[in-house]
Amino acid sequence: MDVAARLLVFDLDGTLIDSKDDLAAAVNVALESFGFPPLPHPTIHAYVGDGAMMLIRRALPPGKADLLPEVLDRFLSYYRRHLLDTTRAYPGVVDALRQWAGTYRMAVLTNKPLAMTEAILAGLSLSGYFFEVRGGDSFENKKPHPQGLAHILRQAGTIPREAVMVGDSRNDVLAGRAAGTVTCGVTYGLGMAGFAEAPPDFTVDRFPDLFGRLRPAE
Repeated sequence: MDVAARLLVFDLDGTLIDSKDDLAAAVNVALESFGFPPLPHPTIHAYVGDGAMMLIRRALPPGKADLLPEVLDRFLSYYRRHLLDTTRAYPGVVDALRQWAGTYRMAVLTNKPLAMTEAILAGLSLSGYFFEVRGGDSFENKKPHPQGLAHILRQAGTIPREAVMVGDSRNDVLAGRAAGTVTCGVTYGLGMAGFAEAPPDFTVDRFPDLFGRLRPAE
């Protein structure tokens, strides 16, 4: 598939950055603070993608939902201080963004809180590549709702068929579909299993491979 594009909108966790171990460590700190046993990291990784509240809701033991606000607060407090302990950009991300930033407009749309998103992008020297960065608390609705993506399309002045939503989960695919964009799924992230029920228009196994599937819209 050869896509004529003007705008690329990227998910963050599992797409641009490998943050899974910092997230898992923060979840376990929060759980253990309330006397709950820690979870295996792969279990927590499977809970990522729908925002912090859903992450903690899924991690809590059955019948403990009443503690959600306190455990969530503990998670956010710890994670805010440990955003970049092990989190790094995936291989090829920095070089590819640097190479193609002058060809395509780029934005980030994630379900992660905006302040944390901006701190991570700044800490990894990625901020300068994106004209717009929006988080899970930027709009009334998170992905898979298309609200955030529709906003970015309007800001860019781009028609949907000349935009690509790039992400690692069904939320990204469903948001892209609903907004009318092309969808690209990355297979190296956290949510590839969701592509079985919500297949993207195309997939890439490495971030730089994306740009071999695109051409600038005329």
